[in-house]
Amino acid sequence: MSTLSIEKIKADGHTIVYGTHGLAELSERLATKEFSDVKVFILADENTREHCLPKLVMKVPSLADAPVMEIPPGESGKTIDVCRKLWEVLEELQADRNSVLINLGGGVIGDLGGFVAATFKRGIRFIHVPTSLLAQVDASIGGKVGVNHGGLKNQVGLFAYPVGVYIDPEFLRTLPREHLVGGFAEMIKHALISSKSYWKRIKKVSFFDLATLEACISESIRIKQSIIDRDPRESELRKVLNFGHTVGHALEAYSLESDVRTLHHGQAVAAGMICEAYISHRFRLLDKDDLNEIISFVLEHFAKVWIDQATYHRILELMRSDKKNSNGKIRMTLLDGIGKGVVNKEVRADAIIESLNHYQRWVG
Repeated sequence: MSTLSIEKIKADGHTIVYGTHGLAELSERLATKEFSDVKVFILADENTREHCLPKLVMKVPSLADAPVMEIPPGESGKTIDVCRKLWEVLEELQADRNSVLINLGGGVIGDLGGFVAATFKRGIRFIHVPTSLLAQVDASIGGKVGVNHGGLKNQVGLFAYPVGVYIDPEFLRTLPREHLVGGFAEMIKHALISSKSYWKRIKKVSFFDLATLEACISESIRIKQSIIDRDPRESELRKVLNFGHTVGHALEAYSLESDVRTLHHGQAVAAGMICEAYISHRFRLLDKDDLNEIISFVLEHFAKVWIDQATYHRILELMRSDKKNSNGKIRMTLLDGIGKGVVNKEVRADAIIESLNHYQRWVG
């Protein structure tokens, strides 16, 4: 069992609590005057209701009688139609402006639940209890909430901050290994864009030693939150967090609309990081040794993705719809060496195609 002590990170108007006793803090907080006579609701998916809700209730007994709204797992449920159903349920259960929604789950639950709460009755409070590695190190941090639309990731959304984020690494023990690897993509990204020393540390992490992994989670949280503190509305610096995501989101979106196997977010971002690292090298920002080091490490941990050249045109179309673009030009975050990201780099289609071909040579 982990004995990780509680860490508290001050964010924009709320606190991020991380550690195996963090949920005890949530329990204490829900017992204060701030939440007295308040209706509390829980949003979960089928998996987190079965595997995580009992752990939550055990550590936060006051939630034993809280109504639970359940959705199917996965990106396919992150839609306006699902939001509409959840708004209707909240209305039927007589939720009011003082109510609180606890989002128990991974990135989809946090994005969707935060969006539902932020828009219901012009906004009710919500709390994130992230249960996946992806959600703990990335999705629950930063106040972005939203849903997919028109086949595009997070196309409709807003900035809305929870009143608290309570991260218990014990939830990771409920996950299959492939889900740990998926969240690890974001940890790799944090290292590549901001810290060469963290990159060296990340390369020593073993997924079979959760204590080692847990010790890195707080560093990823701090890296992301420090960036958000300096640019909460993504006017410039915060875009550095998009490294790997321009190509990655396009691959993920294509998989959702096609007959191929749906990619996990981490798999897609891993492939995106390889492609965007290659583009960084092509722009003379990243040397060949660093590029090969990144590619070799990523491919040690992530399943290879086969990308048919016949689909390149559609993948490029999806990239052109990316929220980060302006004036119809594709813009990316690239690497100026390991440990430094640079934002708003205009990238032409020929460079993207070349990067996809280079990725295919490695996975072929």
